[in-house]
Formats: sequence, structure tokens, C-alpha cells
Amino acid sequence: MLKWALIFFVVSLIAGFLGFSGVSAATAGIAKILFYIAVIIFLVFLVLALAVGGAVT
Repeated sequence: MLKWALIFFVVSLIAGFLGFSGVSAATAGIAKILFYIAVIIFLVFLVLALAVGGAVT
């Protein structure tokens, strides 16, 4: 997920550099959404790991 966010971010930078502001804004928005989804998934797995780790011991 973070890999795709980074890819969209790089595409956004390149498009912005070349003057395609619409494409740049769209890909930056997609990169931001993918980044937030990756952070949420990470936090869910972290909470689940802590809950299961506490139940085992």
C-alpha cells in the first residue's frame, strides 16, 4: 500500500514539474488516501497484535 502511495506521489511530482496541475492534484490526492489507508491498517494490526499477545501470556 505504501509502495503505491509512493508511486502516485512521484507521478504527482513529475506531472507538477511538467505543468500538468490537474493530473498532479489528482495523483497527490490518491497518494494521500492510500497513505492514510496504510496507516489505518497498520494501527488495526498493531492493536490486534497487542490484544492477542496479552491473551497468550
